[in-house]
Amino acid sequence: MNGVVLAAVLGSAVMHGAWNAIAKAIPDRLVSSALIGLVYLIGGAIGCLFLPLPAAGAWPFLLASASVQTLYLILLTAAYAKTEFGRAYPLTRGIAVLGVIVIAVAFLGERLSGIQLAGVAVVAGALLTLAVVGIGRTSIHGVLLAVAVGATITAYSILDGVGVRVSGDPLGYASWLFLLQGLALPVTCFALSQDKRSFLPVIRRNAVRGGIGGVLSLVAYTIVVWAQSVAPLALVSALRETGVLAAGLIGLLFFGERFSRWRTVATACAVVGIVAIRVGT
Repeated sequence: MNGVVLAAVLGSAVMHGAWNAIAKAIPDRLVSSALIGLVYLIGGAIGCLFLPLPAAGAWPFLLASASVQTLYLILLTAAYAKTEFGRAYPLTRGIAVLGVIVIAVAFLGERLSGIQLAGVAVVAGALLTLAVVGIGRTSIHGVLLAVAVGATITAYSILDGVGVRVSGDPLGYASWLFLLQGLALPVTCFALSQDKRSFLPVIRRNAVRGGIGGVLSLVAYTIVVWAQSVAPLALVSALRETGVLAAGLIGLLFFGERFSRWRTVATACAVVGIVAIRVGT
């Protein structure tokens, strides 16, 4: 993995941690997902006007990924409503790292060096440690939701990793992916809302925060889709999930979540794993 791809994916990881924090900060989880979807709709529509149409072989992956990612965002905001940001975020990302590497190596024929495999294992283990150390009974429900989120991340990462490579144009693929999600998310969130009369007023009150989160999410995942077209899926997944480092700091500064000694050690291990991934190339 060259330096440009590495820097881009790490930057994407920081943006990912930031938009997840914004999603956590918006009290109504369905409103949070709907606002992100509206940004996707606008950004995707603009991209679709100017970028090439994905190849026919990419469309099954596009449609499946858009459906899974719609479910992902709804489950993600539900998990944030039930447990700490600093716990849910690394758990979802750690599960995704493990899931993607197993599928990519076992079924997609990707090959990693021994150092890279060790680096991915260290990153995944560190993220899982950040999630489970000090867990209490009150957060079990949130942790179970986070596990479900991790499964959806694994699914859409594989779908997009394969789909973008047959699409002919990574940015065109990303544009249609965002457009499809942008159509599905607001409608789904409104349908699930128990208080439909207040849904639009709450949307308006949180429009600025949600809009910023949506833009960060859109840019971050566009970078990931591009990186998946030029680098191994397992490495992109592992590096992408290092947004947990930014998430830990955000949880400490903005949500008052304690950053214990174990979390500090696990964070340092994640950094070591990142270095191993880069050195092992």
